[in-house]
Amino acid sequence: MTETSGNLALPIALTEVAKVGFEWEWDEEADEAHGCDFELYERFEAPERTAWWFRLWTGNEEVDGGEFRFFGATGAGDYVGFWLVRPAMPITEQPVVYLGSEGECGVIARDLGDLLWVFADGLGPAEAFADPGRETQTNEAFQVIAERYAPGRRRSAVEIVAGAQEEFPGFSEFVDAMCR
Repeated sequence: MTETSGNLALPIALTEVAKVGFEWEWDEEADEAHGCDFELYERFEAPERTAWWFRLWTGNEEVDGGEFRFFGATGAGDYVGFWLVRPAMPITEQPVVYLGSEGECGVIARDLGDLLWVFADGLGPAEAFADPGRETQTNEAFQVIAERYAPGRRRSAVEIVAGAQEEFPGFSEFVDAMCR
């Protein structure tokens, strides 16, 4: 793939998203969350760390997660990153996947441009995976970033997630086959 283990720098669009950041809070009285529980890493996770985590997550010492470049996580330990499945394509053109702490997984965006529009739609990766149609508020700061890096591609999070899952219907089975 085009991303080597020596280059762990995030794409510029993701560094801009990280500068804005995600807000999340738990409302004790209403017993509900507001915002998005997601934190971008400063750089891609090192391959050694990915291998350690992926072996733990799958229960399989024979895998190393080398087909992924993780760039963020939720407070619950869910991982988000690129799935390096499109040969010879830049990392920004690879699908974005979600691997939950409880074993759930799925494709949430066809590429970085689509992910930027998911963020602009007011969702983080966990929210896009669990309920892409939930009512949200547009995030204006993320909308500016999405318009800069993926102009003319605005769609709802529901359309983005559905399109990604339609293009990559076998992702869950691919991951399940690695689990022990």
